[in-house]
Amino acid sequence: MPDSTVETEIENVTRHQSRQGKSWSSRDSGWMMNLFGTAIGAGILYLPINAGAGGIWPLVVLALLAGPMVWLAHRNLVRFCLSSSDPTANITGTVNEHFGTTAGRALTLAYFLSIYPILLLYGIGITNVVISFMEYQLQMEPPPRILVSLVLVSGLIAIMYIGETWMLRAVKLLCYPLVAILLGISVYLIPQWNLAAFDQPFNPHDMLLTLFLTTPLLVFSFNHSPACSAFAQAYRLTMPDKEACARKTSLILKRNTQLLLVVILLFVFSCVLSLTPADLLQAREANLPVLSVLANRSGNPVFAVIAPAIAFLAIASSFFGVYLGTLEGMQGLVTQQWHKYNSHKPLNPVALRRGTLAFGLITCWLAGYANWSVIGMVEMVVVPVLATILYLMPVYALYRVPDLRHFRNIYLDTFTAIVGIMAITAFIVDQIL
Repeated sequence: MPDSTVETEIENVTRHQSRQGKSWSSRDSGWMMNLFGTAIGAGILYLPINAGAGGIWPLVVLALLAGPMVWLAHRNLVRFCLSSSDPTANITGTVNEHFGTTAGRALTLAYFLSIYPILLLYGIGITNVVISFMEYQLQMEPPPRILVSLVLVSGLIAIMYIGETWMLRAVKLLCYPLVAILLGISVYLIPQWNLAAFDQPFNPHDMLLTLFLTTPLLVFSFNHSPACSAFAQAYRLTMPDKEACARKTSLILKRNTQLLLVVILLFVFSCVLSLTPADLLQAREANLPVLSVLANRSGNPVFAVIAPAIAFLAIASSFFGVYLGTLEGMQGLVTQQWHKYNSHKPLNPVALRRGTLAFGLITCWLAGYANWSVIGMVEMVVVPVLATILYLMPVYALYRVPDLRHFRNIYLDTFTAIVGIMAITAFIVDQIL
């Protein structure tokens, strides 16, 4: 009788996990929008300029490649994060388990350096957007910069601190208007499309060059890796069955990628087809975001209001995912150093969380107040390290970690690795040129 009871209980748990893996909940929608919001950052406003400057045909090829690039890379990273024997482990713990302490320290540091500068950049960006909106749109004298930055940064971090439920609600509140505005602009520009761009001659050399040089921006514009570890950990804790958890997270990533492709690619194509090649080249040389170009070209005052609204929603929604990654990276670094020099004494998890939270709050607030110039740091550190962690490291893990061997696919893995190598190489070439 006891054996029968145990077997029945196991069957019930298995059926429940199976239903969890197949059904779709509001929590799944919340995490999908969190991943979407993390990906929608400042890069989307520059992607149409850089991708469209080489003509329409490279853009068509980029649109076809973007889906597999984004989905495969992030799916591999999440699968790697799920592979730890410890359900509570994040990406830093998983790296230590599979690759050893030395490699774990190096990758944890690289992970932190690929995300933390973006967090500082968002702290600066959201402060600048709000102050500019007060000055030029509301025609009012903004409060002191130090106060504006403190209110904005502490407000966003407070939502994170309250818990997952409130974070997912806030992300939905930010992302839904952002999706609506981007789709609205895309549809609004359709009457201005110039389909003559498709009559341009197909030049394989120029197309390959544009594809090559645009790869780093494409990787950055669709990147939501900072939230992947927390995403994997959240589902692993509620779904002990690794296979069911892998299926559910893959489904969420797939739908998130589909939403990204629809929103971003429609926006990119609509912007590019509304502008002439001369407009795009001029904007690229001046390093202007696409909405500024559209506003200058059409003289439409609506863009003057829409531009800061998009910037605020994009930065705020991205902030949550980037902050999650920064917190994990910082906690991983502190934990590694603590165990190295204080192995006899346990680390207080509450003190670790509060300390890293205070570090993130204070440095992000100071960056927003001081208006530091960290763009160069973001370019030099983020792109090559990001490509390594997102595109190369998970593929390497597939062929190194026994628990991941059933996920191997030589063709898809080769494609993903080539994209990562291209992004790093193109970044280096662009810096030299």
